[in-house]
Amino acid sequence: MKVRVKWVEEVSFLAQSESGHAVLMDGPPEGGGRNLGPRPMEMVLMGTAGCSAYDVIHILKKGRADVRDCVVDVDAERADTEPKVFTKIHLHYTVTGTDLKPEQVERAIQLSAEKYCSASIMLAKSAMITHDFVVIEAQ
Repeated sequence: MKVRVKWVEEVSFLAQSESGHAVLMDGPPEGGGRNLGPRPMEMVLMGTAGCSAYDVIHILKKGRADVRDCVVDVDAERADTEPKVFTKIHLHYTVTGTDLKPEQVERAIQLSAEKYCSASIMLAKSAMITHDFVVIEAQ
């Protein structure tokens, strides 16, 4: 896997993926940025949530669950001093579907956390990662 990050100006950087996608990252105005995109550490959290949501949907669909939606809200804390690594990360899943069993959703989240989601498994080396979830019946 390869990515390329190119400095644009001030503290703005254009990140390009090997798969042909790009995202602009920027800093806050007080740090010299123009707030034109997410911060790099926000991208880490977004990638982690995306990685896990991908796993959860895949696992549920493989189990023939009628899953319609999955939203992952992440709340994280960082160390006060450099390096400001993540120290706590909480992922809250809202999974919507028809006749979804909570134990089915819980198992999918657990498999993602312990076996499949490389991003969260890597971050667990420095952060305490917790999860919870709600299941919503689709209308």
